[in-house]
Amino acid sequence: MIKKPFILLLLLLNVVSFSAQAVKLQQGDYRYREDVEAFIEKIAASSDYNEQQLLDLFSSVKHQRHLFERMDKPAEKLEWHQYRKIFLTDKRINKGIEFWKNNRDLLQQVEQRYGVPAEFIVAIVGVETFYGAYKGKVPVFDTLVTFAFDYPKRAKFFTSELEHFLLLSASQKFDVREVKGSYAGAMGMPQFIASSYRSYAVDFDGDGEANLFDSLPDVLGSVANYFKRHGWEPGAEVTHPLSVSQHNNISQIKAGVKPSYSWSELSKAGFSSSRILPQDASVALIKLLQQDGADYWAGQKNFYVITRYNHSELYAMAVYQLSQEIKAGMKL
Repeated sequence: MIKKPFILLLLLLNVVSFSAQAVKLQQGDYRYREDVEAFIEKIAASSDYNEQQLLDLFSSVKHQRHLFERMDKPAEKLEWHQYRKIFLTDKRINKGIEFWKNNRDLLQQVEQRYGVPAEFIVAIVGVETFYGAYKGKVPVFDTLVTFAFDYPKRAKFFTSELEHFLLLSASQKFDVREVKGSYAGAMGMPQFIASSYRSYAVDFDGDGEANLFDSLPDVLGSVANYFKRHGWEPGAEVTHPLSVSQHNNISQIKAGVKPSYSWSELSKAGFSSSRILPQDASVALIKLLQQDGADYWAGQKNFYVITRYNHSELYAMAVYQLSQEIKAGMKL
């Protein structure tokens, strides 16, 4: 016969074991997972990190599952009339005008080097972080690990970004655990993801490092460099509104951000423009949902370039319209 004290001891041990597992899960200890171990082995074999360093890092991760809902329901899923209200506010416009005036000489230098107008550089940092006021408070490493290993539909992307972040941290001498960013792992005033940081960040102030957290010259130069590297055409138009004739075939034209139609195709479908466009000009049809219907815009190459920063037509239009409001305010 098993005595009651022994049974109680077994029950107590089970409770302690369960509690330890619960704490371990809450802390997000990824080090004992096979997929994580394979990732650690890969990074250790191809970088300056050793396995013990990586094991220690992954043992300290805290799950960020509460961010899954934000990833599944980004603002870019709103309709235009809802999305526009977030970014086209008097406060954001006025702050942008102030930001431009305070950094006029620097913005002029950046524009001269990269060919990207100041209003678009200002609008990007205005949309992304309200001119540096809101850079994000989520631990980037924890975020990337959680999405890479527990968010299957974006696992490939975030696994790649996690690798980029570790390599970036090593080269920039970041403390991996201390870097904070957005719910998707974007960093600094311009909110670059790790791969973009490594590819497009520039040392505009000449101090030997590209610092997107504390160096405004590097921030503004990097935004302009990003646009230039993605094909920004200096002096070219970005987008303009279209009118639709009563008798039209617009249902045959698919909206999108890539300039994949000729202007003659859109005009034959029933669109007209106040601009004079060559018949063979390449344009995209931008469709923006309002409460009582849809607005249509012709998107050109530079509009598409803005969408390389964020692939949403809503985002690109918000940047464009904010830039124009700020530019107009600078002339007053």
